Amino acid sequence: MWKQLPFRLRGYLITMTGVLFLSPDALLVKDTQVGVATFMFWRGLLLGAVLLLVALARYGRALPAAVRACGPAAWWCPLAFAGSAWAFVIGNRLTSAGNVLVMMNLAPLVAALIGLLVFGQRLRRQTWIVIAVCVGGASLMAAGEVGRGSLLGLAVALFVPLSIAINTTVASAQKGQRRRGVDTTVILPLGCLAMLIPAALLGGAQLPPPEDMQRLALMGALLPVAYFLIQTGPRYLPGAEVSLVMLLETLVGTLLVWWWVGEVPTVLAFVGGGMIVVAMLTGTLRDLHRQRRKAAAGAPDGRRLVEGASSDPAPADAERAARG
Repeated sequence: MWKQLPFRLRGYLITMTGVLFLSPDALLVKDTQVGVATFMFWRGLLLGAVLLLVALARYGRALPAAVRACGPAAWWCPLAFAGSAWAFVIGNRLTSAGNVLVMMNLAPLVAALIGLLVFGQRLRRQTWIVIAVCVGGASLMAAGEVGRGSLLGLAVALFVPLSIAINTTVASAQKGQRRRGVDTTVILPLGCLAMLIPAALLGGAQLPPPEDMQRLALMGALLPVAYFLIQTGPRYLPGAEVSLVMLLETLVGTLLVWWWVGEVPTVLAFVGGGMIVVAMLTGTLRDLHRQRRKAAAGAPDGRRLVEGASSDPAPADAERAARG
């Protein structure tokens, strides 16, 4: 069943699933009382430990070769990953969630511009339209809280979309031997290390209260799945489209707050959420229709190129790279 899906649709489904696991993140950040340094220390430690175990289980002794195969992404993606996490947590502590969300909504646009200007990645007109509609819809959802909070928090929040855009765009620009891009999930533990070291130096290596520890443990269970899937997205999609799918966090996060806290969304939130759903659903359906029309016209099935080249598992690629 999975192998019968169009290539791009796989990327969308993988990233969407990751976003669903990521959506409670803002709620957990707001609901913990520990300091930023302590929060980031445990975030980096728990997330990094799980992701490292996953990478070792998948690659074993070939893990160093898999990291080297990531090329420049082995440097840029971990730093951007850690930077977005620090900016997201500090921004949520200093300003309103709405301000942070509005800044995050710029990520698809920033990623599209970085991809175009730095890597020469060109997006279809349909994708630009969907980005514009989704950014507008997500901004409407957060409009009720805009203006509350400090200017410093707003400035810090600006680093969130920039870091997300750098991570997704650089990851998607690393091409492997197959149609899928290089597996950059293996460098996520390095990003967690870049997250953890500054927190430890700032005194964050301390045991939080039991209630906060429970929330941190829940975060340590959800976020590894979320970031593993989201970081897999650039293997199938341009960075701008991965950032676009991440806008769903705004919608799902708002619904979670409504369900958990009882905070009823505003009318603008419902309108903006509807815009996001309609735009992304329309874009996906158009892609499926285009795929079927090409197949009916006798165009070669791109999936065969992928499946024919994927007979060797990803760890084997790393082992070949290690042998030079």
